[in-house]
Amino acid sequence: MSRALMPNLLTPQDLEPNWEWRERLPAWGHTSVDFERRIDHDRLRRYRLARTRQSLQNSKAGSLLLFDVNNIRYVTATKIGEWERDKMCRFCLLTGDDSPYVWDFGSAAVHHKRHSDWLEPDHCLAGVVGMRGTIPPEFGLMQKYAKMIAQLIKDAGMADMPVGVDYAETAMFHALKEEGINVVDGQQIMLAAREIKNWDEIQLLTQAASMVDGVYHMIYEELKPGVRENDIVAMSNKLLYEMGSDDVEAINAISGERCNPHPHNFTDRLIRPGDQAFFDILQSYQGYRTCYYRTFNVGRATPSQNDAYVKAREWIDASIAMIKPGVTTDKVAEVWPTAESLGFPNEDAAFGLQFGHGLGLALHERPIISRAVSLDHPMEIQTGMVFALETYCPATDGYSAARIEEEVVVTETGCEVISLFPAEDLPIANRY
Repeated sequence: MSRALMPNLLTPQDLEPNWEWRERLPAWGHTSVDFERRIDHDRLRRYRLARTRQSLQNSKAGSLLLFDVNNIRYVTATKIGEWERDKMCRFCLLTGDDSPYVWDFGSAAVHHKRHSDWLEPDHCLAGVVGMRGTIPPEFGLMQKYAKMIAQLIKDAGMADMPVGVDYAETAMFHALKEEGINVVDGQQIMLAAREIKNWDEIQLLTQAASMVDGVYHMIYEELKPGVRENDIVAMSNKLLYEMGSDDVEAINAISGERCNPHPHNFTDRLIRPGDQAFFDILQSYQGYRTCYYRTFNVGRATPSQNDAYVKAREWIDASIAMIKPGVTTDKVAEVWPTAESLGFPNEDAAFGLQFGHGLGLALHERPIISRAVSLDHPMEIQTGMVFALETYCPATDGYSAARIEEEVVVTETGCEVISLFPAEDLPIANRY
């Protein structure tokens, strides 16, 4: 059996992030080759499990029961398709020093036994609970698996300790309580584990960003009058899947008078001459996600539109300059404009416009950077964190706006930008 996830074979070295800071972070191809050292998936799996165990040991909990598919993938390195993301049909248990259990959707458990040799075969189980309530609680599945989970926790000698649960259906919480399980917040335990990325995670995030670089070049060429927002979304989806994306989570395509206020969506609006238009590409490569805005103008730009872009660029450059180990998130948020200066009544109303968030297997990981939360609750930035930093500036014409986002990796001395499509100046697509 592979040593990758066996708990008795995990060593302190498995917690080493193995960073290899170079002149530029590499964006490899999608294959493994014998002449270059690329992603080491065994090392990735060992690191993620070791980080989880360390975070669990630092908490008051003795076990973790996970329903969040990002957490399940982080702990067990299993994935059965993007359709699972909102079904609540899978779960995972990590208790004591035992190796993880994963209950999966029917025959997926058999697949894991055959192909996921880093897991113990008898820990790959078929099982399902509520599927977001479509299987009614009175059918008894919640009670069945709660009883099984409680016995495994007891067998591991952890019955007297709380169990961290990331999220679950309400009926599942009741079933766990009936079995005497003291539930605490397991999502915080998992997010703490996932904050620091190792070298393999950073390479995967860089590869994901490089795919979006290519999409933005395509958008730059295709953005012209008569094209619709949804046409750009369709072309982007096609190109991303051809490039190897495993999930195009969403593409925001927003143009013209739709730019202000910011709606976070796309429509069938026709692109027109002089439009300001911005896009956000949210997709993943081997589970590692992107959040990457770019703004364009179509054919020409007015002084008002250009001024909005210049301000958005200045704000994002100021925040990038602040990103380094030891700096706290409140210091980054302070360089962004106040909500009131942009015409919003308070920071809650402007939340997400001047914004930073961790990136990893989820779109939003810790720490979050925002004037709404960071000024009063600062968190320390550490080497190995990966952030998406985004700014937004409405134009004085009342309807245009600029939106820029950069992805950065925190290195030992500062940070490196991995979103490389040119954005220093406002790009004019198909200039007149």
